[in-house]
Amino acid sequence: MAEKQSSSAARKSFFALFLTTIVLFVLSWLFVLRSTGRPRPLDRKVLPTQKLPTVFHHVKSQSSNGLRRAILVNNGGREEEPPKREQGFQDKDGAMNCNGNVKEPLKIFMYDLDPEFHFGLLDWKPQGGRVWPDFRTEIPPYPGGLNLQHSIEYWLTLDLLASEISDNPNNRVAMRVQNSSEADLIFVPFFSSLSYNRFSKQNPHQKKSMNKVLQAKLVKFLTAQKEWKMSGGRDHIVMAHHPNSMLDARMQLWPSIFVLADFGRYPLNIANVDKDVIAPYKHMVESYANDTSDFDSRQTLLFFQGSIYRKDGGFARQELFYLLKDEKDVHFAFGSLKNNGVIKAGQGMRLSKFCLNIAGDTPSSNRLFDAIASHCVPVIISDDIELPYEDILDYSEFCIFVRTSDAVKENFLINLIRSISKEEWTQMWEKLKEVEALFEYQYPAKDGDAVQMIWQSLARKVPGVKMKINKSRRYSDAVVPGKDGGLRSIPAPKNFW
Repeated sequence: MAEKQSSSAARKSFFALFLTTIVLFVLSWLFVLRSTGRPRPLDRKVLPTQKLPTVFHHVKSQSSNGLRRAILVNNGGREEEPPKREQGFQDKDGAMNCNGNVKEPLKIFMYDLDPEFHFGLLDWKPQGGRVWPDFRTEIPPYPGGLNLQHSIEYWLTLDLLASEISDNPNNRVAMRVQNSSEADLIFVPFFSSLSYNRFSKQNPHQKKSMNKVLQAKLVKFLTAQKEWKMSGGRDHIVMAHHPNSMLDARMQLWPSIFVLADFGRYPLNIANVDKDVIAPYKHMVESYANDTSDFDSRQTLLFFQGSIYRKDGGFARQELFYLLKDEKDVHFAFGSLKNNGVIKAGQGMRLSKFCLNIAGDTPSSNRLFDAIASHCVPVIISDDIELPYEDILDYSEFCIFVRTSDAVKENFLINLIRSISKEEWTQMWEKLKEVEALFEYQYPAKDGDAVQMIWQSLARKVPGVKMKINKSRRYSDAVVPGKDGGLRSIPAPKNFW
């Protein structure tokens, strides 16, 4: 009997201890919630009221000329056209296009970097402490030759600066804002391709080339900025279109959005199609205005002119040279810039039905965009190539794609090309004329040209960038603006579940 009473008393004591522990745990949990503010009911009054960044969708509708267009919408991701508005209606805080559809420009904050990073590389001399040229009176020219094919940085910077003096900024695809907190993305105006082309060689009196010095300065500047610290660089746009540009800085600036020609010389974790944007080369040949040619007048079947012996993935060029050199209606020859090489290549493309675009040292080359400008149907032999705007543009409508392993088989390529009918070729040729404007760089930019298409490609990255930034803040210290204009850190709670 005594043993039973003792056992019962022990159970009661254990149960009381258990209840006491539970109560203390709940009280401590409530104290943590109160002190940290997590989690609390969401007060929607504190949410930002600004509109979401513009999202660009491919809408399956036909324009009058049959070309499917990308239109601007702000509908939270739904695949539909924006609501129609009455002609002349305009939101108080939004813009409107000529059809009455709401469209808002991508908001870009651009650093006022020292001219040595941009127009100073073009020998522009700032006066009176100015950072930028006055575009109403002077536009520093970009050097010609091969420099031009990687001049993307120049055209985008010009377009942003022009947005500040535009008569109608609401009709722009992208516009510069002066407050980084209002921006969708942050633009870094470093002419990296030009820096590589002109200043990568080290002079005897230099410890480092100017190109390396500028990259080191840029990394030091960016990583010290509050905008970089708040996002980890994820919302920064860094242009590195030349495959060898930013060789030193790319490993330190990898969280940013790179604007590239391809991913051939980048590790997958540094640059990839999900994070970055592929931009077209600026074509070297002249555009083919008033093209009156047809299938029969273009008497050369297949055209290639360029370097034949290349390293890395370019082995296919020499293989195809030996396979095709004796075909009577095929032009496959060595070519360079010397002796008016670009002019001769352009003339040859205009007289050809198909133009070869074969991988060389890198998966891409300017030759593809020269072919498009010449209305010569591209034949792409490059297994690892990435193409501009391919999320909204179907290249198979105006290009022929051939796997390298098939192309180097005897008679495979020539038989494939000869099997394409006049009607099929004409359909692709017509499509080339429709899409060629998407690859044109110019200042001022025009509706649907390469500059605007790149801004649209960047706009499509914004939702993913915002999600990555927000997810990165879940358990790490939050960096927020302080009262003095600087930054302050809010530590995450210890052992928070």
